[in-house]
Amino acid sequence: MTYGTLAARLVAHAAPMLIVVGLASSGAAAQSAGSITPAGDATASAPRSTGGAAIRLPGTADTTQFGWYDNAQRPVLRIRSGDTVAMETLIHGHQQVMLDLSIEQMTQRAKSEQAESPGRGPHSITGPIYVEGAKPGDTLKVHIGRIVPTSYALNFNYPGFGGAFPSRFSQGQVKYFYLDIAKQQLEFAPGIFVPLRPFPGIIAVARAAPGPYSTVPPGPFGGNLDINEMVSGTTLYLPVFVDGALLWSGDSHAGQGNGEINLTAIETAFKELDLTISVLKDIKLTWPRIETPTHWIAIGYDRDLNVAFNLLQEQTTELIAEQSKVSSEVARKLMLANWDCRISEVINVLKGTYCMIPKATNVPAPQLPRDDNPDYLVTYAKDTDLNKAMDTSSMAMVDKLATEKHLTPLDAYSLASIAMDCRLGSPEGSDREVHCLMPKSLWAKH
Repeated sequence: MTYGTLAARLVAHAAPMLIVVGLASSGAAAQSAGSITPAGDATASAPRSTGGAAIRLPGTADTTQFGWYDNAQRPVLRIRSGDTVAMETLIHGHQQVMLDLSIEQMTQRAKSEQAESPGRGPHSITGPIYVEGAKPGDTLKVHIGRIVPTSYALNFNYPGFGGAFPSRFSQGQVKYFYLDIAKQQLEFAPGIFVPLRPFPGIIAVARAAPGPYSTVPPGPFGGNLDINEMVSGTTLYLPVFVDGALLWSGDSHAGQGNGEINLTAIETAFKELDLTISVLKDIKLTWPRIETPTHWIAIGYDRDLNVAFNLLQEQTTELIAEQSKVSSEVARKLMLANWDCRISEVINVLKGTYCMIPKATNVPAPQLPRDDNPDYLVTYAKDTDLNKAMDTSSMAMVDKLATEKHLTPLDAYSLASIAMDCRLGSPEGSDREVHCLMPKSLWAKH
């Protein structure tokens, strides 16, 4: 049975009941909506759905964690399959960066936090949510609905550490942005406008292994995937490893480039992130998969981009074979004929790749330019080592922006991180190719 058939069988909940989750420490207004009281059972104290519910989950000190997932964390909410959670998320560091900190202050804070809690990630994550009926071996279907970002965002790189090129950028920088929600854009600099495309950088379930683990590396549990196709209307499928699945979300982005090279995207918070969460019993996954209205998306992650690239091809071939009911050999031919694959990020310990697989038949692979054209600034590199090809092509784009668009090197680094689109060349042959594109429309009159 295909995912599409399963999706069609899911029953929509008419006239859902609204439940507001409030916590005692969140103030009088929250207390009036109810509070969570400690209990011995990790899930007994969490507000729970009676089925067919739409539940509001505020982002507070009690409903969020800072930098760690932990299976032992008491769930803040208990839901049934098919419920929708209207979640609020916080910006990095439990709102700390919303204080208009300087890059020097942010750097000192980051170093202090690592000294106090080595390995902790920077992300504020809302959850965990316990999903009744979810068991190890099941699949959690998470449909992303309405996304409402705040009007505040930032992008930054640390001086001499983090990001793809720490040795090249010994100075750090933070840029704060006003998000024009009405126009769905931000003004990066005078005359440069970046379109908004909000999505959650993190949607994760708990790993099987106990104990705290950093929010930075993604994995089979999802997590910090940083795939900018996970916008409203998209569905994420995650393998379940523990009872109740335990779902978190955070690292909220108003947009991001493919590559995210300077460490960060357009970092923001969501006033509302609607997630409809369902348990699927007859789908077994080893890695997450993503579905858009027009495409399936397979992913591959590893510390080494070459290994991630090989895993990506395996996952893509497997997904095409399942969806099209063809052999692996035929599926690989279809993959090559429709090749449309990108680099999601190179800064989360595990580097990310993904392939867009069209649902429609006879969709040609997009052209991958090597030189500038009327629509894009383009940089291109090839190497037998995909890591080197990505470094060369993406750094060439930073240099091109600085030279041709008269940006400071730090601004060029920042703009590339939030708006550059780095795409993978075909896997045929021994060389690995990376084409990085920058839309010229960013400089159009608005």
